[in-house]
Amino acid sequence: MTSEAFESDEVIRCRSFKRPLPTGSVLVLVMMFLKCPQLAVSLSSRVLASPPVPRRSSRSSSILLYRMASTSAWGLKDPGLIKTQGYINGKWVDAQNSETILVTNPATEEELGTVPEMGLEETQAAISAAGKAFKVWGKTTAKYRHDILKDLYALMQEHHDDLGKIITLENGKTLAEGKGECAYSASFVEWFAEEAVRTYGEHIPSPFPSVRNIVIKQPVGVVSILTPWNFPSAMITRKLGAALAAGCTAIIKPSPETPFSALAIAELARRAGVPDGVINVVTTQKNVEAVGRELCQNKIVKKVSFTGSTPVAKLLYGLASSTLKKCVFFAVNLMLASDFIYDRVSIEAGGNAPFIVFDDADIEKAVEGAIACKFRGSGQTCVCANRIYVQSSVYADFASKLSEKVAAFRVGNGLDEATTHGPLIHEKAIDKVKRHIDDAVSRGAQVLVGGQRVPGAGSFFSPTILSDVPLDAAINTEETFGPVAALIKFEAEEEVIALANDTDVGLAGYFFSRDVGRIWRVAEALEVGMVGTNTGLISHATIPFGGVKESGLGREGSHGIEEYLNQKLIAFGGV
Repeated sequence: MTSEAFESDEVIRCRSFKRPLPTGSVLVLVMMFLKCPQLAVSLSSRVLASPPVPRRSSRSSSILLYRMASTSAWGLKDPGLIKTQGYINGKWVDAQNSETILVTNPATEEELGTVPEMGLEETQAAISAAGKAFKVWGKTTAKYRHDILKDLYALMQEHHDDLGKIITLENGKTLAEGKGECAYSASFVEWFAEEAVRTYGEHIPSPFPSVRNIVIKQPVGVVSILTPWNFPSAMITRKLGAALAAGCTAIIKPSPETPFSALAIAELARRAGVPDGVINVVTTQKNVEAVGRELCQNKIVKKVSFTGSTPVAKLLYGLASSTLKKCVFFAVNLMLASDFIYDRVSIEAGGNAPFIVFDDADIEKAVEGAIACKFRGSGQTCVCANRIYVQSSVYADFASKLSEKVAAFRVGNGLDEATTHGPLIHEKAIDKVKRHIDDAVSRGAQVLVGGQRVPGAGSFFSPTILSDVPLDAAINTEETFGPVAALIKFEAEEEVIALANDTDVGLAGYFFSRDVGRIWRVAEALEVGMVGTNTGLISHATIPFGGVKESGLGREGSHGIEEYLNQKLIAFGGV
């Protein structure tokens, strides 16, 4: 791979083709998937169909063999998106020890296929490949990277249905939500494609007449990306899109529960023309400690980006710190970084989001917001409402209306069009939900709706509403990550702000009110990184996503490309 190859290829890529769906349209579809899945699915089949994108021929004519139970069982239009090998330096590879990880459908408990149980050697090979690729990729033009990302975006649009189905099969969320995530995921690729050509430097006036100060921005280098299972596609592109746009190369470690979305993205990136070594995917389960440590401590790696639990985030941050790496950590299931000093670390950690309904709120809209916020993905998102505070004068009305809506939910296989909510990811998730309900009930809470596991195969749990939840219940201090709405009564504004802020984390918070003064007071007082006022939906590509306190470091989306860039001063003297 040479710089001449990149330049000649850049000339080849100067062709015209119809512009894919704009970001605004993608965001509209994401919102529609959440509010009216049936209409959105119908519309997406027409709007998201992108024209074929001219692309380079494959650099390898080898035929890959897939060790799937049956690729036809996935029901995809393009079975080539199902990959059962890791991806290192442009090649699909098995683990050196030939061991594999079994991946199952949480709705049916049926086997979907296997992926390699990779370890330290494969991780080091992936890091080495990324390091070598960075020497060339980091010097490409922003326009070149923009064009490749736009091609990847167009391919994600073209394969929208298949990507959505992969998400549903390995994660369990409904097909409408799976396709919604695909649109959400693609929007990050498009957004950062446009950000690539806007990484402006600046001129800073000097106090000395013969000196000129210029600041330029350069990619940080090789990036480790560790992602959770709850958004197996979007959590990758939110990080990878920014990294590639900035000129970084990456090693992705997806969750062992949901590896196929990551591998499908890698395949589409290959088709879009992303050079060998720029993207690498390492799959692991039992070797996660060794792999995570290497991804955080290897000196070739210059940045770590993690989304996961706060305890894991602290561990990863510790590993990364010994090499002063740049870190971006976000709360849902955080990542490692401490023994080495990371140049940069991005972390998203736990949420425990408060959701407040004041007595002057539009109760109908507050119920809508609570459903969108609490029960999306069967409650398995980092920004889900975990504690729902309702002012005493409207408590009964809100509880009644919410119970009526939730009782109408239909839990089942995500591929069934009638299903509104899919399964939880695994048995441990079921156990935690049941523990939180039992604890709250033992302390005086009442079950208004649900409260039980759904009998039969699959990790299904009935969407649940608890009333009169006491403040000392475990659900108030631990993130449930499941379909349980805990209702807590309050009297005054000052009281509920204190309750909402009484936690070590602060990712998102929500409240409903029609008092303009109160809206400003509460929004500013909540100790979170993101506030939803009179809405339960806040996430999209254009906003800075991240938290405060122990909910993480850094921001993703919006101007998140800055997390993958270093500023360099060039002082010109003797002018």
